[in-house]
Amino acid sequence: MKKTLNMSSGFTLLEVIFVIVIIGILAGVAIPKLAATRDDAEIAKAKSTIASVRAALSTERQLRVLRGDFTPITSLNADGAGAFTVFSLDGGVGGNPPVSRPVLGNTVPICAPGGRACWNAAAPVYTYILPISGNLVTFSIQDAGGTYSGQFRCTGNANDCRLLTQ
Repeated sequence: MKKTLNMSSGFTLLEVIFVIVIIGILAGVAIPKLAATRDDAEIAKAKSTIASVRAALSTERQLRVLRGDFTPITSLNADGAGAFTVFSLDGGVGGNPPVSRPVLGNTVPICAPGGRACWNAAAPVYTYILPISGNLVTFSIQDAGGTYSGQFRCTGNANDCRLLTQ
């Protein structure tokens, strides 16, 4: 007598379709979340840069005052190599030559043409291009009267300013 083994291994068509449907549902939920997370990360990076620039500007202003140098800070990219590279020259108090100290520890690159989530610099105005809408958010180190105030204020659209400064 001959024995036949009936070994069936594998998945039924119903099981395969069920798995494909579940993967499709998960992809439909996860992919939009991942895209939003990237934009949120770019906004968080911009907020961090703004906070760092404001802190560096305040520190530089106080250093100049402590040395008796009241030369206004007119640029945050005096060398033109990036958005926030070096402060404009100080007054060279006490027979010392004027110096220009770094703004941040790293160079923030200028936007490529058509870029988003990046900075452009044309002292005293610095603009950030939002990642989603492409709106320009403008910051200035001058007050409305043209005086160099030593502050890094948002002068653009109120909603966009709120997004980056709160």
